[in-house]
Amino acid sequence: MRRNFRRPLALVFVLAALVSMQNRASLAAAADVPADRSAVEHALNRLTFGPQPGQVESVQKLGLSRWLDQQLNPSAIDDSALGSRLTPLPDRPDGIGRPAARNASEQQRQEMQRQNRQFARQSVQTLASQKITRAIYSERQLEEVLVDFWFNHFNVFAGKGRTSSFLPDYEREAIRPHVWGNFRELLGATAKSPAMLFYLDNWLSADPKAAEQLQNVNNRRRVRIAGRFPQGPGAQGADNNMPPQQQQGPRRNGLNENYARELMELHTLGVDGGYTQQDIIEVARALTGWTLANGQDGGFRFMPALHDRGEKKVLGHTIRSGGGIDDGEQVLDIVAAHPSTAKHIATKLVRRFVNDEPPVALVNKVAATFTKTKGDLRETVRTLVTAPEFYAAEHRGAKVKTPLVFVVSAVRATGRDMRDNRQILNALQQLGMAPYQCQPPTGYDDTADTWVSAGALVTRMNIAQQLTPQRAALIGGPDFQRY
Repeated sequence: MRRNFRRPLALVFVLAALVSMQNRASLAAAADVPADRSAVEHALNRLTFGPQPGQVESVQKLGLSRWLDQQLNPSAIDDSALGSRLTPLPDRPDGIGRPAARNASEQQRQEMQRQNRQFARQSVQTLASQKITRAIYSERQLEEVLVDFWFNHFNVFAGKGRTSSFLPDYEREAIRPHVWGNFRELLGATAKSPAMLFYLDNWLSADPKAAEQLQNVNNRRRVRIAGRFPQGPGAQGADNNMPPQQQQGPRRNGLNENYARELMELHTLGVDGGYTQQDIIEVARALTGWTLANGQDGGFRFMPALHDRGEKKVLGHTIRSGGGIDDGEQVLDIVAAHPSTAKHIATKLVRRFVNDEPPVALVNKVAATFTKTKGDLRETVRTLVTAPEFYAAEHRGAKVKTPLVFVVSAVRATGRDMRDNRQILNALQQLGMAPYQCQPPTGYDDTADTWVSAGALVTRMNIAQQLTPQRAALIGGPDFQRY
């Protein structure tokens, strides 16, 4: 009994020691954070969407280290005032996202398609407006900056087919809940999201033999249905409300490598991460059968009939034959834990928050935390924002604001009360950074060479005049472009 009692007691002591070590590490990191006004301005510029009037003074009074700790643990920040400003997303009408019933008339099908398009368009517009409202008014600023960063990292394009109708759930369920969690969990959430499955076509990927068999089954099914519902004017027993396309499931032509390629090139290892074309093929094989529920509407589903059950070799790891959904899970485990992933993620974070030319020493430091904590994103970001390199003089004012940061920081700097975000969204459209409208999976660039040109500067000046006429010269000028 004494031995049984000692075990949980010892576990308590071990956990307490670990928490104590983590707290000491956080305090040690905080001790390196400078407290002068210039450092506070720098932190507010990089870790928020721009300081508001009086915020530099309030953070100085609170203490930059304490403010950083609050932003790194945002659940304790009261952000209730934000809710009243957010426009609710539209309700999903019955049947949206699903194909029309087989006995639907042509008029009913057209009406359903119209409702689908309207719902998708309204969803994206409302989500974009919410994004701007959160960026301007949320007290959890670092969280909003990171939601933007990670969405951009795992970019999906609203303009591709049904991706737009899946978009609100993608940000709300796959991105937002995981920005302070574990990278592997974030990776898995995006991989199974209908938005990503549809955008990069993995929902259509299948073992070539299985795809051929399934196509034969569909063909026989269409023949049976055609016999029951003859097509063409005057056909005996014809039901002209039954177009052939309504009888067909999604056309699967075999293996699709799109998601497998971007998973390694963009989401994890990076373009020089050490993978080969054969690795892409093997990853694509492992992810066959990862598709959409009911063939096309929202929800993740694994279809064993589409899965390649053969042995795969991914980045030197063997995935045994006979597996199912776990083949894909193993792939995500492998790429999330790969050393190249730590370096790739660290490089992107340092580029976004520090300098277009990421300092190697800081990249290595951030990558080391990512590896040591097995992808703990909160601790990875903590290492970045408390590092001496983050506050180094050569990195202050070294980055050019993206259009999103430029427009939102201008509104925050003036303290303007925005109740209608259409003007801001139009401005972002003019500047080439409309929310959720980046077509390639790379996402929007966050380096100066993409956004700096004579024409872009003129456009920014004009937009500054529209948004804040009283301070247009200040926020439209070259100094305000940098942060």
